[in-house]
Amino acid sequence: MRREAQPRRLAGFATIRLIYGGICNTDLELQRGYYGFRGTPGHEFVGEVVEADDRDWIGQRVVGEINLGCGECDWCRRDLARHCPHRSVLGIVKHPGAFRGFLTLPLKNLHRVPAQISNEQAVFVEPLAAACEILDQVRIPSGACVAVLGDGKLGLLISQVLKAHGAEVHQYGRHREKLKIARAAGVHTIVIRNGKLPAAKYAWMVDATGSPQGLQQAVGMTQARGTVIMKSTTHGLARIDTAPVIVNEITLIGSRCGRFEPALRLLQTGQVQVDKLISEVLPLEDASLAFRHARARGALKVLLHA
Repeated sequence: MRREAQPRRLAGFATIRLIYGGICNTDLELQRGYYGFRGTPGHEFVGEVVEADDRDWIGQRVVGEINLGCGECDWCRRDLARHCPHRSVLGIVKHPGAFRGFLTLPLKNLHRVPAQISNEQAVFVEPLAAACEILDQVRIPSGACVAVLGDGKLGLLISQVLKAHGAEVHQYGRHREKLKIARAAGVHTIVIRNGKLPAAKYAWMVDATGSPQGLQQAVGMTQARGTVIMKSTTHGLARIDTAPVIVNEITLIGSRCGRFEPALRLLQTGQVQVDKLISEVLPLEDASLAFRHARARGALKVLLHA
């Protein structure tokens, strides 16, 4: 990615100077052809507003919701622009992303970053909001046992969110060092050996593997009439035997973006820790190298700074 001149700003939009951007698994999948994306990626960011119609925003440190709805359909009127059929999505669908010197977003998409949250922590607001979305979609009782399959960046955020909610969280992964982060938050961690996973053990399962095999594995770990929350985005098809889903009456729930308010609150109060999720910080000019490092086995969050 290269630095670019300030993009043209439309009415109602802000121009934002990038401070930090975070590379996530979706960005890596976009490079493999996910969503047929072409252009500048990047949807996890913290920046400073440099131009806006409302001057109160200028100089503010902000994060931004990534879905740009039409503002007129039923979904937009219900504050669910992330499902607007005419939406564009920052760095994913028809809107240039954050991995450049400046980006634009509607003012209504922006959230001020509280002083207690550092720039490095603020980069995690968007994926943390996606983790919080689970609790908006599914009523998981406090004290319930929930399993998270996958120990990547999003999986580690999800396990902390569920733990902060009061659930008993079991996290399965292949990397001891990553699982240490979850264990420090009070999560019970299990290292997967030889691909062996428990059968029909959990009423609540989250697939955060980022792999096409993860959904099939999560279904196998779920009790009859249990629920699987699907958080993996991969390029290509996830093959799954639907028989156990039907016979065991398992509910599958797709889960994507979430509200920013709960994520900001969790970071501000320190209930979710993200500092140890940062593997590396590189300048924007070294974006190609940063993407290579982000794809490396065992990597967590790689940040780009402008």
